Amino acid sequence: MAKIRLDSSITTIVPDFKIGMIHYTKIIVSESPQMIKGRTQLYQENLYLELQESPVTERPGISEWRKTWKALGADPNRYRLSAESLLRRIAKQNYLQPFHSAVDLNNFFSLQYEIPVGIYDADLIQGDIEIALGDENTGYEGLNGRYNSLKGIAYSKDNEGPFGSPFVDSKRTAVTEQTTNAIQLFYLRPSLLEEESMKLLGAAGNMFSQIHGGDYTIDLLSTTQPKIEL
Repeated sequence: MAKIRLDSSITTIVPDFKIGMIHYTKIIVSESPQMIKGRTQLYQENLYLELQESPVTERPGISEWRKTWKALGADPNRYRLSAESLLRRIAKQNYLQPFHSAVDLNNFFSLQYEIPVGIYDADLIQGDIEIALGDENTGYEGLNGRYNSLKGIAYSKDNEGPFGSPFVDSKRTAVTEQTTNAIQLFYLRPSLLEEESMKLLGAAGNMFSQIHGGDYTIDLLSTTQPKIEL
């Protein structure tokens, strides 16, 4: 049974740091249904209007995560968290195009909660998972097509090395339409209480399983519970 651990390299700097995890099994990933495409497009159009009134960096989730980013040692202006990058695209009317149901819904959650969210093919993860703080030797080839350094950035790793972060994810564990088991990591706002965090994860898991079928379990990694078993 695989374990997931939140390393103290992060929680000694940000004691309220939390990672939400949803483990999905027996899911079916496909082209997004029209309902999700339509809802995502409408959501982006509404966000675009909101973002004309106030900058991306003033949104509560983004603002809090930028402070967390800085506390951990990375420059939020140079390495933008994924949720901020998505919102900046929308502010320019460069709307996200449908990819497949898992990625589309993952992006929707990231926009809705204003936090980085990553989803990974659980069958491509080797052994235990650890969420730790990157140093000058940490990095991987990302979905953006280039090598990404993760110095001062929280990241997830397995026995083969790093595979995910709130900056950009790696190609190695990417979810495809062949994926049947997945792990979704939510880089929750540190200020969010544990009860609120579990409600958020429950709502996201329920919505994801309505689209993809299968089963899911939710867990929360924090200073009080730094280790869980899948």
